[in-house]
Amino acid sequence: MPAAPETAAPAEGDLELTADHAIEACGGDARETVKALLVANDFLERQLDELRAKVSTGYARGRLLAARVHKDEADG
Repeated sequence: MPAAPETAAPAEGDLELTADHAIEACGGDARETVKALLVANDFLERQLDELRAKVSTGYARGRLLAARVHKDEADG
């Protein structure tokens, strides 16, 4: 079974458009947009941690441990 394909980075114009939509959704306030994105990121990180805890070690073959170590290094 092939590995999941890497997600291509969005084109620069796509990022600009997406950023404009996010700012518009927050009433044009860039600070509120950043706060909303931080909350969303925290939510996604918590979901990822829960999913990692549910995946068997045999299935993950040690890949999740490396990701956790890498994340901890970035945080600390």
